[in-house]
Amino acid sequence: MTDLAERKETTARRSGDEAAKRMVDIVLSLVLIIIAAPLLLLLGFLVRSTSAGPALFRQDRLGRDKKHFTMLKLRTMQIDNDDRIHRDYVAVLMSDGAATAGGNGLFKLDADPRVTRLGAWLRRTSLDELPQLVNVLRGEMSLVGPRPVLPWEAQLFGEQYQQRFEVKPGITGLWQVSGRSRLSVRTALELDLEYVGRRSFFFDVSILARTLPAVFRGGAG
Repeated sequence: MTDLAERKETTARRSGDEAAKRMVDIVLSLVLIIIAAPLLLLLGFLVRSTSAGPALFRQDRLGRDKKHFTMLKLRTMQIDNDDRIHRDYVAVLMSDGAATAGGNGLFKLDADPRVTRLGAWLRRTSLDELPQLVNVLRGEMSLVGPRPVLPWEAQLFGEQYQQRFEVKPGITGLWQVSGRSRLSVRTALELDLEYVGRRSFFFDVSILARTLPAVFRGGAG
């Protein structure tokens, strides 16, 4: 009876936390979209004027329960590029437990020849991810959570990492504020699982509070 009562209490607490989390996601993403609108327009203009192609990059990603959604970003690469270099890079990272994540992100290739000069700067500053606030407002992502991954990336994950799909992916998360470029990929995935196990409204608040300093240090995004 004690275990059952504890499980019910945990379920009720997490249900309340999820409702509060969604409210924060809606309010903050809407406010940030309004504030960032002039900057987004300027950056979109710069993206289009410095390389051929649209300002926005749309890509199929996996969300909660592995549901597909279209993730938005400012385009940082040349259009019509071959993604085999990225696939090979990720395969190596997943096969080598000691390999560290790239400085630009969990599965982002450093010195990627497909990335434009402006795109490299956008990635360093994490400004390329501002359009994901729309994904948050839509309910496809959250401000805090594991990074949304590509379907073929998820196929490389072992069964032990499937729990990361129990929550919505986030713009920022635990591994992003824990020194991502110094972590092995498997350690980063373990941090995703830690987040899922520890998730709560106040844990999200603490991660959000650590995100801006991490961005200024060049360690989040």
